[in-house]
Amino acid sequence: MPRMEIELTSTREDGEWTWRAAGARQPKGSIQAGLVPNGSAVGDVLRVEFEQFMDGIEVTSVLPEKGERQAPELLEVLGSGGDEPLVTTRLAGKRNRRRDDDGPSRGRDRRDGRGGGRRDGDRRGRQNGTPSEGKGQRPRSRSDDRPSGKGDRKKSRKRSQQHPKDLSATDTQKPRAKRLRPRRTHRKAALAVLPDDQQLLARILLRDGVPGVRTAIDAQNKASESAGEPPIPAPLLLKLAERIHPSLRVADWRDRAEAALIGIDDIDLRDLRSVVVAAEQAARTDEDKALAEQIRTGLTERVDREHQAWLTDVNSALDEDRVVRALRLSSRPPKAGAPLPAPVMERLTSLAAAGLTAETSQDRWATVLDAVSLSPVHARVVPEGLPTEAGEELLAVVKRHSMSIPDIAKAFGIDPTPPPRARRGRSRT
Repeated sequence: MPRMEIELTSTREDGEWTWRAAGARQPKGSIQAGLVPNGSAVGDVLRVEFEQFMDGIEVTSVLPEKGERQAPELLEVLGSGGDEPLVTTRLAGKRNRRRDDDGPSRGRDRRDGRGGGRRDGDRRGRQNGTPSEGKGQRPRSRSDDRPSGKGDRKKSRKRSQQHPKDLSATDTQKPRAKRLRPRRTHRKAALAVLPDDQQLLARILLRDGVPGVRTAIDAQNKASESAGEPPIPAPLLLKLAERIHPSLRVADWRDRAEAALIGIDDIDLRDLRSVVVAAEQAARTDEDKALAEQIRTGLTERVDREHQAWLTDVNSALDEDRVVRALRLSSRPPKAGAPLPAPVMERLTSLAAAGLTAETSQDRWATVLDAVSLSPVHARVVPEGLPTEAGEELLAVVKRHSMSIPDIAKAFGIDPTPPPRARRGRSRT
């Protein structure tokens, strides 16, 4: 799903926020209040995922702040554990000369470069898939007989980058949710009822919306002007596009809604939310409204189930003293804006503070601090101790997250400052 950065510009009376692309005037639109994190203000820049529809852009979810890698990714080379030479070879012996029953040798094998042919026994053996025994075999490395072990190496490398307290023998990676793959039944039916001279215009509308039609008209008129031909009537085509656009938009939504209802338990929550948001404009008939209500009810039930599972995972990580995992899990709730229970917040705060002491290594300090800055307890954590001499890498992490952890940043002598905003179209040095 495409992503971009947006800047909040104002709030409406119904609670919705207006936005525009960060650093630009276009595109712009509105976002539901339930998707905006608590404590947001005008001018904040958010990373969001969005859907491009025929009538514009709809924001479907807000992503957490993107953290930077604290250490380079290292590759761990694993072997069999034995003291063996890296490569071993075995020289091939001399080949037997081919002899007929009544005559002398007729030359060596063709691979020796002196003409002649293979022995019948060798030819039959190789055709049956079994190499000839004894002499005549190519040198072979012993490493050919060893298992590659790529899966074990990848798993070991991934686990070696974690702290021992964050490892668990029963930890399994959650499978990635399926993306929405709608059929095009209603779209094809909507195209079929249109006249032939409107087919191309309808395809552009389905792909790029009304802005895409304007772009196509401008490109066509520029080409016509270069060729000395009269331009096409833009107002007429735009009026025609606006007339057929609603029916195409409803057909596209029906395809997506039917696919969402079939996979309500497996499809990514972001795709389901996008279907529900689009229903406010696309669902006009009673049948469409009933379909939208089914999806909305199923989405609510699924979010509640996943929210309970999320709380269980956070508590399990706390029980196992895996503070970094618990902090990162707490920053990704399935239900937007849902707070952690007070007992869980207290446990998470105390474990995070206990992981930030004077004896903690600076690499571990940076890892825990990065997880704290994105968690809901970022303003509650008070370290039990500070490093004697903070290194440049740790200070860089503190400065980068100083707005989320202002008290900790001041303890390091750093004033909370917002990170610099990247401007579109210009390279950063």
